[in-house]
Amino acid sequence: MTQPYEKYYVPAQSIWPIVGAVGLFLIAMGAGLSVQQIDSEQSYGLWILSCGFVVIVSMMFGWFGNVIQESMDGLYSAQMDRSFRQGMSWFIFSEVMFFGAFFGALFYARMIAVPWLGGAGNNEMTGMVLWPEFEAVWPLVKTPAGTTTEAMGWYGLPLLNTLILVVSSITLHFAHVSLEKERRSALKLWLAITLVLGFSFLFFQVEEYVHAYQEMGLRLDSGIYGNTFFLLTGFHGLHVTLGAVMLSIMFLRILKGHFSADKHFGFMASSWYWHFVDVVWLCLFVFVYVL
Repeated sequence: MTQPYEKYYVPAQSIWPIVGAVGLFLIAMGAGLSVQQIDSEQSYGLWILSCGFVVIVSMMFGWFGNVIQESMDGLYSAQMDRSFRQGMSWFIFSEVMFFGAFFGALFYARMIAVPWLGGAGNNEMTGMVLWPEFEAVWPLVKTPAGTTTEAMGWYGLPLLNTLILVVSSITLHFAHVSLEKERRSALKLWLAITLVLGFSFLFFQVEEYVHAYQEMGLRLDSGIYGNTFFLLTGFHGLHVTLGAVMLSIMFLRILKGHFSADKHFGFMASSWYWHFVDVVWLCLFVFVYVL
């Protein structure tokens, strides 16, 4: 007996891919102009960069809205669900490689470049290329320009933010379990707590950056240590922001009665992403703050 094929929904042509491409082009162009030394180009660059972000946000609202509506209309089959799972899995894998590159740069600077500049590996050029006060100790708190900064400790705000993200993963897990058991009230409560914790993390990270710039002299241009610190923690903060936006959208959908115990991949994908950024932060906390 011939088995029937699963239906696979093919959407109609959409303007959102080209809109997203235009937004990314504006962001790239605006970012490039913003780092120029000419004031007029910096001004134009910021405007173009802002327009790019507005276009991307508009694209996300429109495109994601179409996908949500198609899902609620019952157009997606089990085969489509598998495609979504594969897509999200590959997306998270790409994010793993993204952060792997930055962690690789950090490890290279700490374990290879700095010891070599200090004379390790029969390096005889140290005295010719470095300043006299150079010490091959990580973190490098002195720069070739003669400025001195401080290393960010693991206690205080970093430790608090670590506890916040760990607890947020636990509360999100409870929310997921509540959804699978059709406990809508508990689902809303646990997800609301997760959102409060997520936005609290972002608030305290801003406080940490203000403290670093104003009181510690730790800036993005504070040598290799300042570069790696702000690039790693800054990109992670950007990912936490994205995760918080995703969970906020899931919360609004739950308030509208979306999702069921056996059909809630949108919520599941958002929870995968949130747990991923939590794991990245634990690695950051250990290798950037503690060690």
